[in-house]
Amino acid sequence: MSEPRYRGRFAPSPTGPLHFGSLVTAVASYLEARTRRGEWLIRIEDLDPLREPPEATGQILQSLEAHGLFPDEPVRFQSRRHDAYQAAIDQLLASGHAYRCPCSRKELAEHEGRHPRHCRDSPAALADRPCAIRFRLHDERCHWTDRLLGPQTQIVRAEIDDPVLLRKEGFYAYQLAVVVDDIDQGITDVVRGSDLLDMTAQQLQIYEALGERPPTWLHIPVILNEQGQKLSKQTHAPALDDSRATYNLVDALTALGQQPPAALRTDSVNQILQWACNHWNYRAIHLTAQ
Repeated sequence: MSEPRYRGRFAPSPTGPLHFGSLVTAVASYLEARTRRGEWLIRIEDLDPLREPPEATGQILQSLEAHGLFPDEPVRFQSRRHDAYQAAIDQLLASGHAYRCPCSRKELAEHEGRHPRHCRDSPAALADRPCAIRFRLHDERCHWTDRLLGPQTQIVRAEIDDPVLLRKEGFYAYQLAVVVDDIDQGITDVVRGSDLLDMTAQQLQIYEALGERPPTWLHIPVILNEQGQKLSKQTHAPALDDSRATYNLVDALTALGQQPPAALRTDSVNQILQWACNHWNYRAIHLTAQ
């Protein structure tokens, strides 16, 4: 049986404009797709309107276009996918892989992650109160292989690590939506930051519960600021200057260990991306930031 055609994606959350760390991830995922003769998609993970400035999505898409990063299909917005997420939750509840939980974070912390109401074991008693929906993990020593980092071992703890799928406020959670959309879009390979590495074992169990094949993962080092913090809105990472797209792309390739010649800065965006496709080697990505 032949392997499915490569399908990758870049999936930012619109909590602010694109910054350099996000560009590095976008470039890596784009080049992986292009050099493997695959398709590259953009998905906006706009599931938390309380944290999303209304202008952020437009800024992100404008920055990607300014840097020559165009998807092969129309952009997908998770805010338009609620029916699909609810259908997955209904399936998981019906199969016993999910459960209702009214416990607060404080209550769980006070009980070392255990549920004082025994939510996993008494779903009927909780049906009449505001609840989150959590995934029912099983204890596991999970083994999987990252394309860059090699063999991985992660410990999954039932109950203590059970992720939220639907928050009490009615917002669908990342751990559910990312799996449902990667399945629906036929994503075969995921390139993302190593800050998401620890979520992989949990996501593998969600794939298994939904009866679907997981993608392969390639986790790249996150970009840090001068204080050693991950670049993000929380650490006040500056927005990309789209007028300096060629400089940004060369800097991103440098951060990815590709050793682009300095003269590339005077070329066009398309010329830089063509050079990058011709020379891309994901194994050259520096691991020192891990």
